[in-house]
Amino acid sequence: MTTTVSTHPFERSHSIVIAAAPEAVFDYVTNPKSWPQWLPSSHDIECEDRPMRFGDTFHEHWSTRSGPVALDWLVIACERPRLWIGLTHMSVTGPIMVQYVCAVVDGGTKFTRTVRNPARPKPPTPEMIARIDEEAELGLGNIKRIVEARDTP
Repeated sequence: MTTTVSTHPFERSHSIVIAAAPEAVFDYVTNPKSWPQWLPSSHDIECEDRPMRFGDTFHEHWSTRSGPVALDWLVIACERPRLWIGLTHMSVTGPIMVQYVCAVVDGGTKFTRTVRNPARPKPPTPEMIARIDEEAELGLGNIKRIVEARDTP
C-alpha cells in the first residue's frame, strides 16, 4: 500500500531599491554574519566573516515563536553580483530555499529576497504570512539603511 503525503508549496518575495552598487548589496546580504544585523529572527551565525560562495556551508541559530532552531545551510547558487541561493531544512517546514537577486535599476540596485518552502507539510496560516511579511519589510529596510550608510563616501 502506497501512502501519499500531501505538501503545500509556499513562496514569498519582497523587494526594495537600495542606492548602492549591486556588488555592495550582494556582498553584504550574502555574508551570513550580517544577517543578525538586519533579520530579527537570526541570532548567531557560525562561519567565516565573508560572502558565502557556491558550495559553502554555514550554521545559523534562528528563533521561531515555538523556540530556537539550528539551521545548517548550503549555498547552491552564487553568481556575484546577481544571484545567490541558500538551502536548509527545518523539521516543521521541510526544505527552505532563500534566494537573493540584485538587479541594476535607476537609482541603484533592486534587491529581491524570495523564501521558498517547496514541500511544507501544511500551509502557513494568514497570521504566519503576516509575520513573514512584517519581518521581511523590516529586514529590507535595515539592509537599505545599513548598505546606503556604508556606500556613502
